[in-house]
Amino acid sequence: MNIDFTKGNGLVPVIIQDNNTLQVLMLGYMNEEAYNKTKEENRVTFFSRSKNRLWTKGEESGNFLNVVDIQIDCDSDTILVKANPFGPTCHTGTTSCFKEETAKGFVYDLQATINQRIDENDENSYTNKLYKRGINKVAQKVGEEAVELVIEAKDNDDNLFKNEAADLMYHYLILLKAKGFKLEDIEAILKERAN
Repeated sequence: MNIDFTKGNGLVPVIIQDNNTLQVLMLGYMNEEAYNKTKEENRVTFFSRSKNRLWTKGEESGNFLNVVDIQIDCDSDTILVKANPFGPTCHTGTTSCFKEETAKGFVYDLQATINQRIDENDENSYTNKLYKRGINKVAQKVGEEAVELVIEAKDNDDNLFKNEAADLMYHYLILLKAKGFKLEDIEAILKERAN
C-alpha cells in the first residue's frame, strides 16, 4: 500500500468504521509515522493537529480502536480503518462522532457476543449452556421459536410478534455458531441469489 502523504502536506484523512456494525465512528488524520505505528500495534494512532503530535485514540480514556482491516482509496490519499472499538469513540461519550445511533448492524455485535460467550465457555451464560447441550437441542430451540413467531404473526399484538422475531434471530445465531457458520456466510448466499 503506497499512500500519497504529499497531497495533504504530510497528512491523509482516516475514516474509522466499526468492523461489526459498519457504522462510521470518526474522522482523523495520519502522517506516515502514525500510519506505521497503527500497523505495528494494531491500534489506531492519529497525528493530532491540535496537539501537534502522535495521539493514540484511547490513550487517556481507555477507549481504544483495535484495527481489523486497513484499506486505501483509489487515489491513495484516504485511509479506511475497520476497527473494534472499546467503549464510546466520541469524546462526548457517544458511539460515533456523527451522532448516528442506530440499531442497524447491531446483529453483528450480538453475533460477536454469542461467539465470545461460547468461545470463553462462560458457565453463567444461557447461550453457552444451550450450545453445550448440542446441535439437536439448539436446532429444536430454533424450531420452537419459529413456531411461536408464526403463532404471533396470526394475531394482532405487534409487540409480541417483534419479541418472538427477536427470540428466533437470537437462537438462529446460536445455531449458525453450532454449525460453524456466521451471518456473513448466509448474506453471501443471498447476495449471489440477487445477481
